[in-house]
Amino acid sequence: MLLAALFVTGCVTTVDSRFSREADRQEAIEDYVQLATAYIGQGNLERARHHLDRALELDADSASARAAMGLVYNTEGETELAESSFERAIDADPDYTRGRVYYGAFLFGQNRMEEARDQFRAASRDTDYKERGSVFYNLGMTEEQLDQSEQAEAAYRRAVELSRGDARSLLALSRVLADQGDYSNASRYYSRLTSVMQRNQRLRHSPESLLTGIRIAHNMNDHDQAASLALQLKNNYPESVEYQQYKVLISNGQ
Repeated sequence: MLLAALFVTGCVTTVDSRFSREADRQEAIEDYVQLATAYIGQGNLERARHHLDRALELDADSASARAAMGLVYNTEGETELAESSFERAIDADPDYTRGRVYYGAFLFGQNRMEEARDQFRAASRDTDYKERGSVFYNLGMTEEQLDQSEQAEAAYRRAVELSRGDARSLLALSRVLADQGDYSNASRYYSRLTSVMQRNQRLRHSPESLLTGIRIAHNMNDHDQAASLALQLKNNYPESVEYQQYKVLISNGQ
């Protein structure tokens, strides 16, 4: 009975140890990927590749490592290798949402908008993804490129809801609504944008936000607001495309 007890105890210890080792391995992989991602953000691709190689030594089919390696290849201009890495990541784990986001951004950069939309749509269905608002923002940009204004508006609305008023999402939604001629709702979201900017001193108007505000203010007969924003656009961004567009609007009486 004692021998039997020792045997059972030994088996349990062995199984627990195996699971423990597997957990440690996965933790090590994710640590390597996290370090690599930070190095990619700093532009240090050599260090990033080093950590990803270590991760792939532990698991050649790691979705997170393959996706991050795709970022490295894309930054290096190796588009075929980048796409292959993104595809391997998704094949290894179709539910790895960040990999789909990376792949969607890659496809967007390659002007393959319908394929990018497919990846962003798939990513947007992951309700547990912490950066889901950004996914809908990316989806909105893609829909705009495909001239799908209503779908873009819907995506930007979700981005605003999920991000609780992210400045770029508010601007995008304001602009799309203005493009549709819905200046009343455009004005409402633009007001939210200016409120966010007033609370965060690090935020500054871009040429796009100024031109959008000018168009909305003009169509809402708020001439003081339009003049104020136009002065900022002229003084701060005189060489911008948006300032040239503004001058065309003025010359056309719009």
